[in-house]
Amino acid sequence: MRRLVALDLPAGPDFVGYMAECFDKNEAIAPLDQRLEGRARDRVLRALRPTDIIDRYGERRRLEGGEMVEDRDLVVVATSGTTGEPKGVILDEDAVYASAHATSARLGVDRASDHWLGSLPLSHVGGLSVVLRAYVTGTPLTLLERFDIEKIDRALKNGATLTSLVPTTLARLGRSRQDRFRKILLGGSAISHDPGDNTVTTYGMTETGSGVVYDGFPLDGVEIEIRERGEIALRCPMLLRCYRDGTDPRDARGFFVTGDIGALESSGRLRVFGRTSELIISGGENIWPAAIEQLLITMPGVEEIGIVGVNDSEWGQRVVAFVVPEPEHAPDIEMLNFACRSEIGPWAVIKELHLVGALPKTAIGKVDRRALGAFVNDVV
Repeated sequence: MRRLVALDLPAGPDFVGYMAECFDKNEAIAPLDQRLEGRARDRVLRALRPTDIIDRYGERRRLEGGEMVEDRDLVVVATSGTTGEPKGVILDEDAVYASAHATSARLGVDRASDHWLGSLPLSHVGGLSVVLRAYVTGTPLTLLERFDIEKIDRALKNGATLTSLVPTTLARLGRSRQDRFRKILLGGSAISHDPGDNTVTTYGMTETGSGVVYDGFPLDGVEIEIRERGEIALRCPMLLRCYRDGTDPRDARGFFVTGDIGALESSGRLRVFGRTSELIISGGENIWPAAIEQLLITMPGVEEIGIVGVNDSEWGQRVVAFVVPEPEHAPDIEMLNFACRSEIGPWAVIKELHLVGALPKTAIGKVDRRALGAFVNDVV
C-alpha cells in the first residue's frame, strides 16, 4: 500500500519537486485546488482522503481519517462529476505512463528540442497531465501559477514549444504568440476563430487521464465504441483504476461509458455532440447545445455563447442562449435564428436571448451550463 499525499501547493518548481519526491518514496499524490476555501476545500479532502498533506511552505503533516492507496496507484484527481459532488479518480502508473507516451508519440515530442509550458490548474487533469508528460518523458517544463502573458513571452524566449490551453486562454494568447508554439493542445468549448494548423483539439476526461482522442482520431491503444442511443464508450490503458470510494465504472469488457453522445464517421473520426445530461428535447426533437454554439460563435456580434435548455410548458424544453456581445455590436435574435433554421433546422431556434457581460466557466474554461440553467430558473 502507498501513502496518498495531498499537494496543497501552487503551480511551480516546488510542486514538481515535491511530486517527484513523493514518487521516489513510492507515494501517490493528489493536487489540491488553490482557490478552494472552507467547506468546499473540506469536501474535496473528504472525497480524496489523503494520508498526508504538504502545504505551500513545504511543511508536511499527517491527516486524520486518511486512507492508503494500492501499490501501483500514482495520482488521484478530484472531479465534480455529474452531481457536483467531488469524486476522486485514481490513475495508476500504467495509466499515467500510457497517457504520456501515447500523447508524446502522436505529437512527435523530442525531449532534446521540445519544451512543455503549463498554465492550466494542476487540480484538473488537463493541467496536471502536462506536468506528468514532462516528468515521464524527461522533457523540459516551465510551469506557471496561472495564465500570464508576460511569463508566457519569457517562456517562449526560453524555448517553450508545446502547451495545453482552453479556448479562452487561446484567444488571449493572440495569433502571433500562438504561431510560435510547435503544437497547442486545445480542450473545452467552441472557439470563435480558426484555431490554426498547430492546434490539436482533444477529447477526454479525468477518467481517461486527459485527452485520448486528438482531432477526432484516437491515440494508439484507444478503442471507441458507440453504444445504444449514441453513447461513447472508451477502452484504453489510460483509464482510471477506480474511484476513491472503490467503485469501478468500467463494464465487464473494460469499457468506460463516458456519458457523451457521438458518432463515428466512415474515416474513423469521432464526432462528439455533447453530454447526455445537456441534451435539449424540444417539441420531440433532440437538440445539442454544442452544435448551436459552434454555429453561432461564428456570427457577427457574438464574442462568446452558452446554450441551455429549460423546462417549458408548451415545448417540454425551450432553447435559451446567453451571449457575450462583441464591443458595440450586439447580435439580434432574428439573425441568430435565421442561421439556426438554415444550418440545423427550425427546432433549434432560440426562444430566449440574454446578453451578458461574461459567461460562468469551470476552472478549465468550459461554459458552466448548470450555472446558466440556474440563472434562468431564478429569473423565472
